This record gives sequence, structure tokens and C-alpha cells, in this order.
Amino acid sequence: MDLERLRKQIEFIKEIDKVKSVFRQNRLLDDSRYENDAEHSWHLALMAMILSEYANDAALDLPRVLMMVLVHDLVEIGVGDAFIYDVKDREAKSSKERASAECIFGMLPPDQRDQLMALWEEFEAKETPEAKFAGALDRLQPLIHNSTVQGHAWKKHGIRRHQVYSVNSRIQEGSEPLWALAQDLIAQSVKNGYLEE
Repeated sequence: MDLERLRKQIEFIKEIDKVKSVFRQNRLLDDSRYENDAEHSWHLALMAMILSEYANDAALDLPRVLMMVLVHDLVEIGVGDAFIYDVKDREAKSSKERASAECIFGMLPPDQRDQLMALWEEFEAKETPEAKFAGALDRLQPLIHNSTVQGHAWKKHGIRRHQVYSVNSRIQEGSEPLWALAQDLIAQSVKNGYLEE
């Protein structure tokens, strides 16, 4: 057994526990508190398992999607949550996220470091069917949350329908059926007064 390799892996495992303390703008579906990144990633992994039949690509590599959604927000340990509707904040955090990814994944042995870095980069690029589907789920999940908790984050930040539509339109790249659902959620949220026109 390679004790140095194991030591690095355990240090990484201890470091990523911090993702439980990165809170997002979304409330839990029971509206009791804000969701953290670990819960978000776990939720996406289960959504991928349940909803994979709706992916645009029938030959989707589901295990790759699962790995992607589980690692995609680990970089937020170093930079915090980037609110999807805050374009300036997201742009400012882009280079910081890369530095965070290099730091966090760099804790691992080289083969695992490279694997996780490649998964994160693939997710960010949104070019493969797997990354497009993972990205669709990453957009759909907070949309489900906001429409369920009466638009909490949208109201808090003054988000309007055109912003929600624009940001979430990328769902269709990974799943046309899930985009149809998203459009219905947006329309219902406007109708119910959860989202400003």
C-alpha cells in the first residue's frame, strides 16, 4: 500500500467536507433554511439517475454525469457560491474558480487530480452531451426550488422573468423535455406572483 497516496486522498476528503458550509441562494424545498453545495450536488446526482431518460443524447454516459455533478461545485470551497443571475460576480469569480480547482484537486495524487480537473473543465465547457445534461440539471434544480418556495431568491435579488428565461434556456442543450418543464415552471411562477414579469 502506498501510504503517501492514501494520505493525500484522506487530506482531500477532509478538505472537501468544507463544501457543506458553502451556502447557496436557494432555500430548501420546505423553506426552512438555505441549501448548501453538498446538498445541491447530492440532489443533482439523484436527479441525473432519475431523469437521464430525458437527455437529448440517448447514449449518455450516466456514470460520467454523476461524477461531474458531484465535483462541479467543489471549487466554491475557495471562492464561495456564484449566484447564477449575478453576471458580474460570475465573471469575476471565473479565474478564481480555476485557481481554486487547481488547489483543491491538486491535493490528490496526479492521476486523480487530472481526472477531477478534467471533469470540472468538461462541466464548465458544456460541449459534451454529458456536460450539457449535467448543466441542464444544475439549472433546473434551483428553478424547481424557487418555483416551490414562492420565488424566494428571485424576490430577494429583484430577478425578472427575462433573466430567468435567459439563464435557464441552456437547459434545452441537455434536455428538450426538461426545458419544456422549465418553461412551464417559469410561466407558472409569473402567474402565481413568484416572479416579476
